[in-house]
Amino acid sequence: GRVEVPRSVTAVLGQDVVLPCRYRAQEQEQVVQVTWLKRGGPGAVAAEVAVLNPQHGEHVQEPFVGRVLRHGHGDLEDGAIVLRN
Repeated sequence: GRVEVPRSVTAVLGQDVVLPCRYRAQEQEQVVQVTWLKRGGPGAVAAEVAVLNPQHGEHVQEPFVGRVLRHGHGDLEDGAIVLRN
């Protein structure tokens, strides 16, 4: 399969923005978890933002609680998230 994301996403200050992420699964594949990371600057370690898992639920790390939500429901082939405000 392959991950499909737009090359860029435009956000407006003070408004919600959707960060799309779709996985085009091959036959017999199933998405069991989606993990979103925030990249740091050069040499910095990426920070975990959110984990989407149908069995264990959605977990959003501090300081992103209340600001990051899953954008859809159902299968994780659509792993988009919403950044609030």
